[in-house]
Amino acid sequence: MNAAPEHDDLAICIRGLRNQFGSQVVHEDLDLDVRRGEIVGVVGGSGTGKSVLMRTILGLRRPQAGAIEVLGRDAIGGSRRERREIERSTGVLFQDGALFSSLTVSENVQVPLKEQHGDLPARLLCELALLKIKLAGLPANAADKLPGELSGGMRKRAGLARALALDPPLLFLDEPTAGLDPIGAAAFDRLIRTLQEALGLTVFLITHDLDTLYAICDRIAVLADRRVLTVAPVAEVERFDHPWVRDYFHGPRARAAQDAHARNLRADNTRFTTTTEG
Repeated sequence: MNAAPEHDDLAICIRGLRNQFGSQVVHEDLDLDVRRGEIVGVVGGSGTGKSVLMRTILGLRRPQAGAIEVLGRDAIGGSRRERREIERSTGVLFQDGALFSSLTVSENVQVPLKEQHGDLPARLLCELALLKIKLAGLPANAADKLPGELSGGMRKRAGLARALALDPPLLFLDEPTAGLDPIGAAAFDRLIRTLQEALGLTVFLITHDLDTLYAICDRIAVLADRRVLTVAPVAEVERFDHPWVRDYFHGPRARAAQDAHARNLRADNTRFTTTTEG
């Protein structure tokens, strides 16, 4: 059994969380730890409150009970200064991108920069925005386009560029590959892993995409029965004895994702062997 992480090693620490809407209890006594520098994929059936959990961590809704620490700061009962520090340290990519349709990509990326550093010269704002746009894998000419002029995959990347505007150590992604074709989704997965490794990011990722889980997630948190059932690497989660887990990780789509992951691992090993022998 793995030892529990030290508290300082946690980017997110949740204890006893309760979320309720009227008489409907979504989460009850929910605990979750997310370690610094890992990608955690959050999965669960419809109605398990994946997005509710993310919004609660972000402070967009107040839970009925429980404690949440984000990067060592109290996310529920903390001071206004702590709340601002958490906001400054987190980037968010919502499922629909949440871009301002009347602003160019560059202007969208500049929004958090202006909120945080209102006195920066316009030229520097444009340069910083362009840097983030390129970091997200977009061409430089995307900067002057409106969101409506972009493909779905490019809008995702524009939203990611804005999420990275303030160089946050903690990144939240809500269904980042939803609506993308398999090739585009795979490319986006590779981008997230590359950025995570290069920038040392901690990533909290909500997804239904089995390929994403197998390709880039270090651990998977399973939401069911109003709580987190387990948080573990995918190989361990596959063995967890619960009806939803069995259906989700042992159906035809899961087997296809497992096969694709195995092929990718073999290809990576072949490339590594060829490189080292050469």
